[in-house]
Amino acid sequence: MQFFRSRGRRTHTPSVSRAVALHQAGRFAEAEAEARAVVRSRPGDDTELPLALTVTAIAIGAQGRHAAALAAHEEALPVFGRIFGDGHWQTLKVRSDRAQQLASLGRYAECEAECAAVVRAAMRGTDPELRTVAAAASNGEVFALNGQGRHVEAEARVRTALAAHREPDRMSLVLQLGLVRSLNGQARYEEALAEAAGAEALERGLPPEGRGQDAGSVELVAATALLGLGRDAEARVRAVSAHDACLAALGPDHRRTTEARALLDRFGGVSAGPVP
Repeated sequence: MQFFRSRGRRTHTPSVSRAVALHQAGRFAEAEAEARAVVRSRPGDDTELPLALTVTAIAIGAQGRHAAALAAHEEALPVFGRIFGDGHWQTLKVRSDRAQQLASLGRYAECEAECAAVVRAAMRGTDPELRTVAAAASNGEVFALNGQGRHVEAEARVRTALAAHREPDRMSLVLQLGLVRSLNGQARYEEALAEAAGAEALERGLPPEGRGQDAGSVELVAATALLGLGRDAEARVRAVSAHDACLAALGPDHRRTTEARALLDRFGGVSAGPVP
């Protein structure tokens, strides 16, 4: 870390790059604190303020404080609109990220509508970054459709998004997970398990930076598919792994930790003891 000296005492200088690095390392509480310090120390700095606001909001969400994350994104949105304009990819990304928090709060219809609007806006632009924003918003739309039990629509939407986004990156991973969820929702468990294996292979090929935010996601959908196939012992092993990973990386209140805990409750609890 870099420091400067004042009156003989070493003083920490808030850094947005440090906040980003902490978030990528999965140290979400520290990332939030660092980003908030940047916002406080440079409130009028249009160079660092947008990124600091973004890191603050996504770090809050990664800790499972979804209502607070929604509020943080709503605080950031007018700043991005003022600096970049409403149609800029960075402003649209904030809208997409905000919508993801709506889904985490169970406000699926609102998430669906907002993500669809972001996709439409992104498709009107020419900046290459807008393709990634459109894919992210499509992922939010798929999650919202699955959350509403509209699994056939979710499958169609996610297959379209996957066809448009062919890079083997984190975006492909989250879209693949959306596909698995849609198949699980249709009780097509063999197909879901095969797609989950593909998602797991993709995840192994990704760099370690930023993996914390996806903790337990592959294990969770795989456990759901295995349970649907009646392979209860295997399902419980994967569910325990999902819950442990989510709890360690995201905390007890994150919506994925809650989902993993609910799945484990079907086996009689969250203990990682002997598998029956």
